[in-house]
Amino acid sequence: MVAEAKEVGPNRYRESYGRYLEDFKIGDVYEHRPGRSITESDNTWFTLLTMNQHPLHFDNEYAAKSEFGKPLVNSCLTLSIVAGMSVSDTSQKAIGNLGWTDIKMPNPVFVGDTLYAESEVLAVRESKSRPTQGIVTVRTTATKQDGSVVMSYERTMLIPKRGHAVDDKANY
Repeated sequence: MVAEAKEVGPNRYRESYGRYLEDFKIGDVYEHRPGRSITESDNTWFTLLTMNQHPLHFDNEYAAKSEFGKPLVNSCLTLSIVAGMSVSDTSQKAIGNLGWTDIKMPNPVFVGDTLYAESEVLAVRESKSRPTQGIVTVRTTATKQDGSVVMSYERTMLIPKRGHAVDDKANY
């Protein structure tokens, strides 16, 4: 987690998280910690919240007859948790996500698994149309406790340059 204390007034400081465009270097890898263990409640609530009615996510008897033998964690939940794990290192200061590509899920995730993630910086460039911002692309990879890869994707974000983030303004 990248954090700094910014002075916002006499003897007054505010936490600021995330990276500016200038902080990203191609080839750098950020390990996102702590890990996150998936609970049955996580999977059930997310499945209900998103109106995903596939019984493989919440019907133990149905799932027992599948090739997995037990319920799978909803893949969109896995994506959401992994993306969330990466925010403080990659997109805490982002103006917005510009795109997600190449989402792959080579191995299943089950209730009780613990996820870990890391992101590698693939590309960094200044914006052609926004002089105070730039574009960063990362590849995020998630593994579970046994080291098997359960997800990977590339994400491109619009990132402010130093001095141009919302939290650079003292009175927000």
